[in-house]
Amino acid sequence: MTKDQKVVAIQEIKDLLQDAKVVYVADLDGLNAAKSSDFRRQAFKQNIKVKVVKNTLLQKAMEQIDGVDFSEMFETFKGNSALMIAETANAPAKLIKDFRKKEEKPALKSAFVQETFYVGDNNLDALVSIKSREEMIGEIIGLLQSPIQRVVSALQNKSEAVEATTEEVAAPAVEETPAEAAPEAPAAESTEETPSAE
Repeated sequence: MTKDQKVVAIQEIKDLLQDAKVVYVADLDGLNAAKSSDFRRQAFKQNIKVKVVKNTLLQKAMEQIDGVDFSEMFETFKGNSALMIAETANAPAKLIKDFRKKEEKPALKSAFVQETFYVGDNNLDALVSIKSREEMIGEIIGLLQSPIQRVVSALQNKSEAVEATTEEVAAPAVEETPAEAAPEAPAAESTEETPSAE
């Protein structure tokens, strides 16, 4: 590879990494051409970019990225490396795990997910269990709605209780009104009787 070709390759890797929030480096070594293309096809369906890269070029590209220090991952850059870029935090981990149900590879070398580094294949299960942004937003909305629903329910129950109490208070008042009117009637009769007595 000429110097110019290396510069172009580094720039291509930098373009992939520039705004990436989910970066995986995997070992695809041992997958034949058919299995490798099958892996890439599945990655494409899940909106995961896969690029086989030279370790030295990957490291140089990562060193030139502003804002993120990828140096924790450099020790894993040995042998065959495939760069995987995704939008969903756990998508590459799930793809690797699903593919390994039939194959020994790919193996996880390292990953940068949600501003945290994961080094080694032993982190694969932890990465699979990371919730995607959409899942987290759904859970947060559910948690926020739950107390609101309780408050609304409590307010509805309270207003029903207030209505019931108002009806109970109003009902005896209605019953008492005729009883109060009854004593007035005899008083009226007694006034009528007074002139006749004269």
